[in-house]
Amino acid sequence: MKKTIYVDNAATTPTLKPVLDAMIPFFCEHYGNPSAMYGVAGEAKEALEEARRRVAALIGADEDEIFFTGGGTEADNLALRGVMCAPKNTRKHMITTEIEHHAILHPAQQLEREGFRVTYMPVDDKGRVSLSAIADEATPDTALISVMAANNEVGTIEPIAEIGAFCRGRGIIFHTDAVQAAGHMKIDVHEMKIDLLSMSAHKFGGPKGVGAIYIRRGIRLLPLVLGGGQEKGMRSGTENTAGIVGMGMAAKIAAENMEEDMKRVAALRDKLIKGVLEIKKTRLTGDPENRLPGTASFVIEGVEGESMVLLLNEEGICAATGSACSTASLDPSHVLTAMHIPHEIVHGSLRISIGVQNTESDIDHIIAKLPGIVARLRAMSPMWNEEI
Repeated sequence: MKKTIYVDNAATTPTLKPVLDAMIPFFCEHYGNPSAMYGVAGEAKEALEEARRRVAALIGADEDEIFFTGGGTEADNLALRGVMCAPKNTRKHMITTEIEHHAILHPAQQLEREGFRVTYMPVDDKGRVSLSAIADEATPDTALISVMAANNEVGTIEPIAEIGAFCRGRGIIFHTDAVQAAGHMKIDVHEMKIDLLSMSAHKFGGPKGVGAIYIRRGIRLLPLVLGGGQEKGMRSGTENTAGIVGMGMAAKIAAENMEEDMKRVAALRDKLIKGVLEIKKTRLTGDPENRLPGTASFVIEGVEGESMVLLLNEEGICAATGSACSTASLDPSHVLTAMHIPHEIVHGSLRISIGVQNTESDIDHIIAKLPGIVARLRAMSPMWNEEI
């Protein structure tokens, strides 16, 4: 039986064993509703607040600025709709980028259908947005600028500190989707002048189905979920205590080990990039320097990404193509298209995202197997001509 080498950590990470251990008591032992007043509830409430402190510490926030959600997508939706649809907001314009996750793009498109104006900023061939271009598009009617901290497909890190400073000087609310970045790069919301930040537990060793939004003290959002008034009325519904505890433990582990872990992961990434680029007519996508530690994205001429991923799977290697969190769409990657990757090769994308559980032998195995897979697919392609 082949060993499974999981290198799709940008899609989700394995739940860490200490995270699971921390969660288990809150299913059957400390099962109380945190909003109740008796002792069992108090145990759950205390654990929830400890998790809030840990998540806040991961991004340099204060604990009363963290609100738990059902995941990163909900946090993104809350940020966009919460600002633009707030009763006291009179501005009707927001700015985002062409390479955002669909958890930003789809709510932005819905806002357009409701009469708001949205500007989608282009990026350069490394996937980086220009602050000066954003500044040119900002007007007195701009209420919100939302730019992801790092791209989920190519790993490019965006200039969020510079954008945050610009927004603060103009009185524009700045949101960053840090779902891919939190736990993998240093973020300090106060230093970077971030007003709103979205994150998701399962991207850094926590459980699925729980996330958080940072809301800078003084920012008022229109809630999406109404009901019993949990999370100070910002997100009603009985809290997922076990999940939140897991997120808190994952945040604690990430904060304590980030520097050492990410240095090791980056070294594995660099070894992988060097090995994969030995394959002819293969190029790295994204910023070669300013990128997430674990993310390596390529376009390989003469192959289809889906076929490549399936053949890698036969070798026990779990990787990804395109930017989707699911495989339901066969459309070309909107991220690579926005980066002006030629249409004829954009379908040959391969994303390998390394996690803390990966080893040097994993990378060696990928480097050994991928060239043969590419050669096999190219040999079957009537369009492939190595001399072109």
